Amino acid sequence: MKLVVQRVSSASVTVDGAVTGQIGKGYLVLFGAGKGDNKAMCDKLADKLSKLRIFSDENDKINLSIADVNGDMLVVSQFTLYADCSHGNRPSFVNACPPDEANELYEYFCSVIEQKTGKKTQRGIFGADMKVSLTNDGPFTVILEA
Repeated sequence: MKLVVQRVSSASVTVDGAVTGQIGKGYLVLFGAGKGDNKAMCDKLADKLSKLRIFSDENDKINLSIADVNGDMLVVSQFTLYADCSHGNRPSFVNACPPDEANELYEYFCSVIEQKTGKKTQRGIFGADMKVSLTNDGPFTVILEA
Protein backbone atom coordinates (compact mmCIF):
# COMPACT_ATOMS: atom_id res chain seq x y z
CA MET A 1 0.00 0.00 0.00
CA LYS A 2 1.30 3.42 -0.93
CA LEU A 3 0.22 6.90 0.08
CA VAL A 4 1.52 10.09 -1.43
CA VAL A 5 0.71 12.80 1.12
CA GLN A 6 0.82 16.42 0.07
CA ARG A 7 0.43 19.21 2.60
CA VAL A 8 -1.94 21.66 0.94
CA SER A 9 -3.56 25.00 1.57
CA SER A 10 -6.43 23.82 -0.67
CA ALA A 11 -7.34 20.88 -2.91
CA SER A 12 -10.31 19.59 -4.85
CA VAL A 13 -11.32 16.76 -7.14
CA THR A 14 -13.81 17.11 -9.98
CA VAL A 15 -15.59 14.36 -11.93
CA ASP A 16 -17.63 15.21 -15.04
CA GLY A 17 -17.56 18.90 -14.12
CA ALA A 18 -18.86 18.37 -10.56
CA VAL A 19 -16.73 18.81 -7.45
CA THR A 20 -16.83 15.55 -5.48
CA GLY A 21 -14.40 16.56 -2.74
CA GLN A 22 -12.85 19.81 -1.59
CA ILE A 23 -10.71 20.92 1.35
CA GLY A 24 -8.83 23.91 2.66
CA LYS A 25 -5.74 23.40 4.80
CA GLY A 26 -4.83 19.76 5.21
CA TYR A 27 -3.65 16.73 3.25
CA LEU A 28 -4.28 15.60 -0.28
CA VAL A 29 -3.67 11.85 -0.08
CA LEU A 30 -3.16 9.75 -3.19
CA PHE A 31 -4.02 6.16 -2.22
CA GLY A 32 -2.67 3.12 -4.06
CA ALA A 33 -3.36 -0.51 -3.21
CA GLY A 34 -1.10 -3.30 -4.43
CA LYS A 35 -1.55 -7.03 -4.78
CA GLY A 36 -1.59 -8.67 -1.36
CA ASP A 37 -2.48 -5.50 0.54
CA ASN A 38 -4.99 -5.85 3.38
CA LYS A 39 -7.01 -4.01 6.01
CA ALA A 40 -4.24 -4.32 8.60
CA MET A 41 -2.05 -2.23 6.29
CA CYS A 42 -4.85 0.33 6.04
CA ASP A 43 -5.02 0.48 9.83
CA LYS A 44 -1.26 0.97 10.12
CA LEU A 45 -1.09 3.72 7.50
CA ALA A 46 -4.21 5.48 8.79
CA ASP A 47 -2.68 5.57 12.26
CA LYS A 48 0.60 6.90 10.91
CA LEU A 49 -1.13 9.50 8.74
CA SER A 50 -3.35 10.76 11.53
CA LYS A 51 -0.30 11.30 13.74
CA LEU A 52 2.11 12.55 11.07
CA ARG A 53 3.61 15.89 12.10
CA ILE A 54 4.35 17.93 8.98
CA PHE A 55 2.77 21.29 9.84
CA SER A 56 4.81 24.15 11.29
CA ASP A 57 4.38 25.31 14.87
CA GLU A 58 4.72 28.89 16.17
CA ASN A 59 8.53 28.52 16.01
CA ASP A 60 8.40 27.38 12.36
CA LYS A 61 9.38 23.83 13.36
CA ILE A 62 7.71 20.91 11.55
CA ASN A 63 5.96 19.71 14.69
CA LEU A 64 2.17 19.72 14.30
CA SER A 65 -0.27 17.02 13.16
CA ILE A 66 -3.37 17.50 11.05
CA ALA A 67 -5.47 17.44 14.24
CA ASP A 68 -3.30 20.18 15.77
CA VAL A 69 -4.12 22.51 12.86
CA ASN A 70 -7.75 21.35 12.50
CA GLY A 71 -6.96 20.29 8.94
CA ASP A 72 -8.99 18.22 6.51
CA MET A 73 -8.17 15.30 4.20
CA LEU A 74 -9.00 14.66 0.59
CA VAL A 75 -8.26 11.02 -0.32
CA VAL A 76 -8.06 10.08 -4.01
CA SER A 77 -7.57 6.52 -5.27
CA GLN A 78 -4.69 6.22 -7.71
CA PHE A 79 -3.71 2.78 -8.98
CA THR A 80 -0.92 4.35 -11.06
CA LEU A 81 1.18 4.52 -7.88
CA TYR A 82 1.91 0.88 -8.74
CA ALA A 83 3.17 1.60 -12.25
CA ASP A 84 6.21 -0.48 -13.17
CA CYS A 85 8.30 1.32 -15.77
CA SER A 86 11.35 -0.94 -15.55
CA HIS A 87 10.77 -2.62 -18.91
CA GLY A 88 10.15 -0.50 -21.99
CA ASN A 89 8.36 2.82 -22.06
CA ARG A 90 4.80 1.79 -21.34
CA PRO A 91 3.96 1.30 -17.64
CA SER A 92 2.71 -2.05 -16.44
CA PHE A 93 0.15 -2.19 -13.65
CA VAL A 94 0.38 -5.89 -12.84
CA ASN A 95 1.36 -5.07 -9.24
CA ALA A 96 -1.78 -3.00 -8.61
CA CYS A 97 -4.57 -4.57 -6.59
CA PRO A 98 -7.56 -5.78 -8.65
CA PRO A 99 -10.22 -3.01 -8.84
CA ASP A 100 -12.87 -4.62 -6.60
CA GLU A 101 -10.34 -5.33 -3.84
CA ALA A 102 -8.69 -1.92 -4.24
CA ASN A 103 -12.04 -0.14 -3.91
CA GLU A 104 -12.85 -2.12 -0.76
CA LEU A 105 -9.47 -1.14 0.75
CA TYR A 106 -9.91 2.50 -0.34
CA GLU A 107 -13.34 2.74 1.31
CA TYR A 108 -12.06 0.99 4.42
CA PHE A 109 -9.02 3.31 4.64
CA CYS A 110 -11.25 6.39 4.37
CA SER A 111 -13.55 5.08 7.11
CA VAL A 112 -10.59 4.41 9.43
CA ILE A 113 -9.25 7.94 8.83
CA GLU A 114 -12.68 9.34 9.69
CA GLN A 115 -12.72 7.34 12.95
CA LYS A 116 -9.22 8.52 13.87
CA THR A 117 -9.76 12.20 13.04
CA GLY A 118 -13.44 12.53 13.90
CA LYS A 119 -13.92 14.40 10.62
CA LYS A 120 -15.50 13.49 7.30
CA THR A 121 -12.92 12.54 4.70
CA GLN A 122 -13.44 14.20 1.34
CA ARG A 123 -13.02 11.78 -1.56
CA GLY A 124 -12.72 11.30 -5.24
CA ILE A 125 -14.77 8.66 -7.06
CA PHE A 126 -13.03 5.31 -7.35
CA GLY A 127 -12.23 4.40 -10.96
CA ALA A 128 -13.49 7.69 -12.39
CA ASP A 129 -11.58 10.10 -14.62
CA MET A 130 -10.78 12.71 -11.97
CA LYS A 131 -9.35 16.19 -12.25
CA VAL A 132 -7.37 16.97 -9.11
CA SER A 133 -6.39 20.53 -8.26
CA LEU A 134 -4.21 21.56 -5.36
CA THR A 135 -2.09 24.28 -3.89
CA ASN A 136 0.86 22.44 -2.37
CA ASP A 137 1.96 24.19 0.83
CA GLY A 138 5.73 24.25 0.96
CA PRO A 139 5.83 22.25 -1.23
CA PHE A 140 5.75 19.42 1.26
CA THR A 141 5.21 15.86 0.03
CA VAL A 142 5.89 12.56 1.79
CA ILE A 143 5.41 8.94 0.76
CA LEU A 144 4.14 6.36 3.24
CA GLU A 145 4.22 2.62 2.50
CA ALA A 146 3.12 -0.53 4.27
